[in-house]
Amino acid sequence: MAFFDLRWQDFLDILIVAFLIYRVLMLLVGTRAMQLLRGVLIIGFIGAVANILELRSLSWIIGKMLGAFIIVVPVLFQPELRHMLEELGKGHLWKVGRNEEDIDLRAEQLSKALTYCKSQRIGALCVLQRDTSLKEVWRTAVMLKADITEELLISIFWPGTPLHDGAVVMDQQSIVAAGCYLPLTEKTDISRWYGTRHRAALGVTEMSDAIALVVSEERGEITAAVAGHFSKPLSEAQLKKICNHYFSFESKESNFMDRLREEIQLQWAGGDKNV
Repeated sequence: MAFFDLRWQDFLDILIVAFLIYRVLMLLVGTRAMQLLRGVLIIGFIGAVANILELRSLSWIIGKMLGAFIIVVPVLFQPELRHMLEELGKGHLWKVGRNEEDIDLRAEQLSKALTYCKSQRIGALCVLQRDTSLKEVWRTAVMLKADITEELLISIFWPGTPLHDGAVVMDQQSIVAAGCYLPLTEKTDISRWYGTRHRAALGVTEMSDAIALVVSEERGEITAAVAGHFSKPLSEAQLKKICNHYFSFESKESNFMDRLREEIQLQWAGGDKNV
């Protein structure tokens, strides 16, 4: 049989190619290039059907379109291709684990943003999504899928902006959505000093395993809500430690296939539109 004619080099070859495809897709997830992949898959599917049905004119047109991608792709997706080459040069293509520099950067950006809000008495509520999906919360909000930066978070919570009253939901990679309205806690034994923002933080942590970080504009303090309970006011060092722990946490659902499936669902639903 042909199977027994395979050499050990063939198996090694297949494993190397599969690993390269896997790492390249990891770099593509979350970028505009996923939209290109969506288009190529659609055109390729139509081309396959045209070949099966022997639709020669349609097959010829699709063949020419796919050939044109060789010229169009480098022009339209120059930033993404440059980013991929930079990652390859840094050796990130071969890294299987998490990038410690990215973890530290995201943790620093989040903690600095909340610390600034605390110093300026700006109310803020950040929900850190873990294993339990918060899709029901952010599906009706403003989708962002943006990098976690201090400036963006401060801009969102700045008084008078359209999104400052709602919560921000983020995962370990990005700011997922802003202007999110959370379910309020049903507890009746909490202090009357807690306002709507704190009650919402308790509510979302009661329905999920998320972590909610709240900045009180009245008291100028930062607290964390976990499993329906508040922590004591956090110092800057404690806040940074919580952020570092969150971004370095190996979530059960944070594997490549889940991220890729979510990306494909978003793209098929129309890019950054609510799904």
